[in-house]
Amino acid sequence: MAKINNGIMPSLIVLVLISCSIVGVRAASYTVGDSSGWSLGGSYGSWASDKTFAVSDTLVFNYAPGHTVDEVSANDYKTCSASNSISTDSSGATSITLKTAGTHYFICSVPGHCGGGMKLSVNVAAGGTSSSTSPPSTTGSTPSTTVSPPSVTGGSGSTFPSSASTISPAWVLFFTICGMVVLKSFL
Repeated sequence: MAKINNGIMPSLIVLVLISCSIVGVRAASYTVGDSSGWSLGGSYGSWASDKTFAVSDTLVFNYAPGHTVDEVSANDYKTCSASNSISTDSSGATSITLKTAGTHYFICSVPGHCGGGMKLSVNVAAGGTSSSTSPPSTTGSTPSTTVSPPSVTGGSGSTFPSSASTISPAWVLFFTICGMVVLKSFL
């Protein structure tokens, strides 16, 4: 293999750094209810009020047996109905990656739990722009976004930090290319 010309090396590194800084938006992971988790008596509107959510962020619901996490429409959120759930899980550790912009609605489908406060509405901004949560629309319309079913991770005994974050694929690419450049310079 041929060595990379010393004049090209700095240009290549600058190009990689610029590319990664443009693409390098990190997804965040939010533990719903923080250390209290998903349970009766939580104030999820208050919990979400100081957070911004973007596409690719993950909501982590940790809860005891006897609860569920159901993603529902705006109307079902208002009426605490899970009869037409978009997705449902009762594993005790549900992770949902927010894949689309718009308002997403979550409830516990156990009778009386949603009415007792186990409901969460989050407004998800596209592409890492700031946003805040808002109450459900009063027009009665459902969100026009397509929602994917949750991906479940963890299990009983698993713990999740409340503000964990993941590494952006751009950083993985950056370090891979840097490693290749360094390796190639020794050849």
